[in-house]
Amino acid sequence: MNTHMEFIDQIDELDKRDRVRIILDHIKGKYPQLKEEIKWNQPMFSDHGTYIIGFSISKGHISLSPEAHTLDIFDEEIKKSGYERTKMTMKIKWKEKVDLDLIDRMIDYNIEDKKDMTRFWR
Repeated sequence: MNTHMEFIDQIDELDKRDRVRIILDHIKGKYPQLKEEIKWNQPMFSDHGTYIIGFSISKGHISLSPEAHTLDIFDEEIKKSGYERTKMTMKIKWKEKVDLDLIDRMIDYNIEDKKDMTRFWR
């Protein structure tokens, strides 16, 4: 698997496939400067060689990982959106509304906060 489209195409359930496509296409359209990558069989976006956000799927939800530091910064907004949070991920259940504005704010934060970073991870 080398592209986001290959990742999306391997999702069996069409409604889940469409939700993932909407999120990834939104990010791709809003942030054309970000590089689309597949690492560890998961789609992610990077900027100048540093990690910005990644995704994984499970039976019950989509997981987003903008790194623990960013999740800590946005903890209150994540709670207000009703999403479950772990140390490293934010989980959006398949039936929950996707808050693209919240995802955008986390991406914006990471792009700015990591603009001078030379490593992949924070």
